[in-house]
Amino acid sequence: MAVIKRFIAGVICPRCAEMDRIRAWEQNGVRYRECVNCDFFEQLAVEDDAVDELTTRVNRPDETPAGDELQPVRILDPKGRP
Repeated sequence: MAVIKRFIAGVICPRCAEMDRIRAWEQNGVRYRECVNCDFFEQLAVEDDAVDELTTRVNRPDETPAGDELQPVRILDPKGRP
């Protein structure tokens, strides 16, 4: 069976700096990338362990840090009217 090589959209080649010229494929547990514009070629080992997602303000539980109280915000009129 032939190996399917797929182009990676938006990737810039590290050697020739051309966009959308990198294609990637996996064969025998090894990932490969190459540029069709220049002679760039890279071989990467496939990682078996999934990487845990980094905790960010978007995916962390909704918690208020201890000692911080929530206070309402009052918007003031710049002309001084209440």
